[in-house]
Amino acid sequence: MHRRGSVVEPLSGLQSPCPRDPLLCPVSHMDVQGYKWVRWRVWLCHLAALLSFGLLLLVFHWRPRLGILARCCTCPLALAEVLLLKTEYGESSVVEVLTEEMEDGSLEILEDLEVPEWRDTVHLYKKEKTLLRYYLFEGLRYIWLNKKGAFCCVSVLNEDWTSRDLYGFQAGLSLQEQIFRRRIYGPNVIDVPVKPYLNLLFEEVLNPFYVFQLFSVILWLSDDYYFYAMCILLISIFSITISLYETRKQSIILHNMAMSLTTVTIRRSSGAEERVNSVDLVPGDCILIPQDGLVLPCDAALLSGECLVNESMLTGESVPVLKTPLPDGEGKYNSETERRHTLFCGTQLIQAKGGGPEGAGAVAVVTSTGFFTAKGNLVSSIMYPQPVNFRFYQDAIKFLLILGVIAIIGTIYNIVTLYRANVPLPKLVIRCLDVVTIVVPPALPAAITTATIYSQQRLKKMGVFCISPPRINVSGKVTVFCFDKTGTLTEDGLDVWGVIEGGPDGFSELVAEPKLLDPGPMLSGLACCHTVTILRGHPIGDPLELKMVEATGWTQEEPEGNGKELDKEFGGHKVLAVMRPPTKQYQDQSSSSEPVAIVQRFPFSSALQRMSVVTVSVGGGSAFAFIKGSPEMVASLCQVETVPAQFSSKLRVFSSEGLRVLALAYKPLEINTDLKNIKREEVERGMQFLGFLIMKNQVKPESAGVIDTLRLAKLRNIMVTGDNILTAFTPGEETSSSPLISTQISNGHQHDHIYHFALNGKSFAALCDYFPNYLPKVLMRATVFARMSPDQKTQLVTELQKLNYRVGMCGDGANDCGALRAADVGVSLSEAEASVASPFTSRTENISCVPLLIREGRCSLVTSFSLFKYMAMYSLIQFCSVNILYTLQTTLGDLQFLFIDIFLVTFLAVVMGRGGPNDKLHTKRPPASLLALPVLGGLFIHTCLIVLAQLSALYITSSKEWFIPLNATVFGAENLPNMENTSVFSLSAFQYIILAVVVTKGYPHKKPMFYNIIFFGLVIILLGVVTWLVLYPGPLVGPTLKLYNITDMNYKMLLVGVAALNFLACFVIEVLIDLGMLNCLRFLRGRRPSKKKYKLLDTLVSDSPSWPPLGQTLYPTEHTVIHLS
Repeated sequence: MHRRGSVVEPLSGLQSPCPRDPLLCPVSHMDVQGYKWVRWRVWLCHLAALLSFGLLLLVFHWRPRLGILARCCTCPLALAEVLLLKTEYGESSVVEVLTEEMEDGSLEILEDLEVPEWRDTVHLYKKEKTLLRYYLFEGLRYIWLNKKGAFCCVSVLNEDWTSRDLYGFQAGLSLQEQIFRRRIYGPNVIDVPVKPYLNLLFEEVLNPFYVFQLFSVILWLSDDYYFYAMCILLISIFSITISLYETRKQSIILHNMAMSLTTVTIRRSSGAEERVNSVDLVPGDCILIPQDGLVLPCDAALLSGECLVNESMLTGESVPVLKTPLPDGEGKYNSETERRHTLFCGTQLIQAKGGGPEGAGAVAVVTSTGFFTAKGNLVSSIMYPQPVNFRFYQDAIKFLLILGVIAIIGTIYNIVTLYRANVPLPKLVIRCLDVVTIVVPPALPAAITTATIYSQQRLKKMGVFCISPPRINVSGKVTVFCFDKTGTLTEDGLDVWGVIEGGPDGFSELVAEPKLLDPGPMLSGLACCHTVTILRGHPIGDPLELKMVEATGWTQEEPEGNGKELDKEFGGHKVLAVMRPPTKQYQDQSSSSEPVAIVQRFPFSSALQRMSVVTVSVGGGSAFAFIKGSPEMVASLCQVETVPAQFSSKLRVFSSEGLRVLALAYKPLEINTDLKNIKREEVERGMQFLGFLIMKNQVKPESAGVIDTLRLAKLRNIMVTGDNILTAFTPGEETSSSPLISTQISNGHQHDHIYHFALNGKSFAALCDYFPNYLPKVLMRATVFARMSPDQKTQLVTELQKLNYRVGMCGDGANDCGALRAADVGVSLSEAEASVASPFTSRTENISCVPLLIREGRCSLVTSFSLFKYMAMYSLIQFCSVNILYTLQTTLGDLQFLFIDIFLVTFLAVVMGRGGPNDKLHTKRPPASLLALPVLGGLFIHTCLIVLAQLSALYITSSKEWFIPLNATVFGAENLPNMENTSVFSLSAFQYIILAVVVTKGYPHKKPMFYNIIFFGLVIILLGVVTWLVLYPGPLVGPTLKLYNITDMNYKMLLVGVAALNFLACFVIEVLIDLGMLNCLRFLRGRRPSKKKYKLLDTLVSDSPSWPPLGQTLYPTEHTVIHLS
């Protein structure tokens, strides 16, 4: 048995009944190590914790791995009492292995429930009792599977369920079976714990920030800085109180959103119906859905009837979706591929019909519960967000370590200095530790988040909502933005442009209005091939289908009550809906169309690119199957002789004009066919081609301007759509995003024309599968991706990220959810205030939010840089002041520290981030590395200027004839006030304000400083206050701040002049650094190639005369031949 293992989680999409989506879930694969408690080690650690006054426990709290290594020994996973989990992001967690006693006969029940491959795999650890071994991590339950030799998600037990298996559960579970399953799967609850204030306080206080703050306060109190220490303590208490209130408030909101307890009706194996609490539901339960619907408390596969569902919480789609029964068969069930037949947890079932007793309601089987549901995945993504892999945040931690090194150097210097000054050992220790609290500002991480908070507030005012604030800074570094077409670049609604019938003899003339068509299969197909449903007397469904049905003039009628009257009218078939032709036409024309009943629906699938229906005529005398979808797909399912010879040329003509083209086909069915249970594969083969439905999809007026703005800012734009490749060109050309310019080749060299690749889904799949070495080069020049499935959209985003692009994605529908979550910056166009389908949600129904978001991201990133540099310089200024004064055997006073930290630095840092973004999107992106040469070089030069200015002030003071040296027989605050302290404090007070102005950036990503009125006004006020303290502190303020009363006004003016000169020098240096002054140092090390893969590839592709390989045949290793031309 291995001591080390892994959590086995099958790969799946978002709503899979198996594990959660790796794009949402922070744990898609974990390294697991087993440990057992060692008693003597545990007692030894208790003793060490006692002797260290709890410090050891604090270390174990911060580093759980150290706690396990100290108190446990490794052991096989099968015998482990505690587990050390390490996620793919390197985060470690400790969980306890739990056991649960099982009833006798559990194994036999399990064998009856599970498929043969998994029989006897749940290891029930036997000593004297039958025990189930499992652990809980982030809401998910993992059980020990002996056959796998690992802990696996409990959902692995039902991952191999087929559609046939689900239909087998339609009879219901027995009470004994349900109880056993409940013990295996756990309760059906998405539990977001709302911790008591005391627990939250304990966790908050143990945060390294507050531990360091507490250490600092104790240190200051021991050094007689009572007033300053108490002020910092009060501020910390206030901050903790606000934090606890906000944390608990958000927990309550999330708890109320996640917790959905209701009563549902289930069917028992005996045939009886029983009302149970939703907490008791388990996979395999058969639930009966009432006609008026409900909020579903689990994921379930629909087996009987139809349901109209509002899925806006999951996808942001405001249009209700019609769900139809899952086709019976031996294929493995997957909720992602069968989403049209899956009811997801948390969605609102508006209406159910045609499946329950007497035709009311519907029947479904539970497939996932708790955190394994779609809603559970989304709640988990909020509770345990995926770490943001952004260099700025990584460098911030590294820079704190650099400041720590500086603190160590300063400590060593002060030990030597103070030792030579014969300072008592306790005082020496306190002084040296005090330097650490000065150099490493505990408020640094909190300060740099204020810029993000301000940007988030501004975005909210503009109708853009964010559920992941760290992504705002990431949006400032986006290099490529992908756009969906329909509903994003183009209008959501479509207008019918015309219908053209086709057959073996070719195409007929275009008919502008479908209602003018002669009665026949084409008109019936247009009227019936849809999933429109009636809700409270109004048609509800896809906008395209609503327009199509409206254009025919036919009206829809749905069964009421048990629907037996309509069933009888159409030969006893179970009717889902009836389409009736216009009354006037029906009465006056002898050759008019007759009403048609829809008895079976196979909804549209993005993967299949089609939908189909089965209809019967009045009396049930004839039955037909109709199919509607992409022309290429429909033509492939038709009999070859029924497809016009001009099919491709006609399609190219319409598509090149930017028209949306759908094809229709039909075939008669044998009247004795079992229409209720007919398979989709049987319906959708051997069809007869009917013609094209042509629709016009207008480009949104804002799209062209936005795309041009992004293009001028040198941001790459890509269109990703499910439409025909030629249809995609027109929006691209209208928005200037994708003019396909053919490359001319002459003598093996390409001309200066810019070329773009356009691929469809099949070509993209071929590149991924057979030509992976060519894929990166193609992606460098690909602008249009057409006929892309939802999975391919996600894969495209991932492949672009592999080239080191920062990828943005903007979409509006459920088909884009995967790509929106996979992208670094996902923007969902939705009416919802906050959609968990993506980090950003815009209420504006066009892409004008994209440049706004990028501008805010750049502004936030630049401001975060400014705040970081300011907080670093604040520490370094104070570090220099304290070390200079320590050398002279004095220090800053209690109220001097308070004045600097609170009234100067805190106020300036809080309002510094209020400046808004520039109105123009610049071509240059802001830097993201804090450890870059301009940042570190700038800090070093500014620090040198700071030290020089403070030493100059000290020199000027000591050179005056009225100068009185301080009392060298005492140390620290005991010899205050003195001239040395006053001169250094006065100048340093100017420096805190000076650096706030110097590091505050404006152009090109942020508005100039004077637009930030509060900050600009505060700078003026503080400069006035400090100037007043220097020139005339007065009889009250001067002694209070322990300032020496120097009467020489010329000296004071000279001190102000030194501060002005210091400002001028720092300002000029910062401007020169921004202009690239330090870049000359890079020439000393030589020019290095970029680390970005896409930049290297761009150079390679641009300089390669053999790319693109036009007119050449490429051979993959599988010997598949693909010819590029």
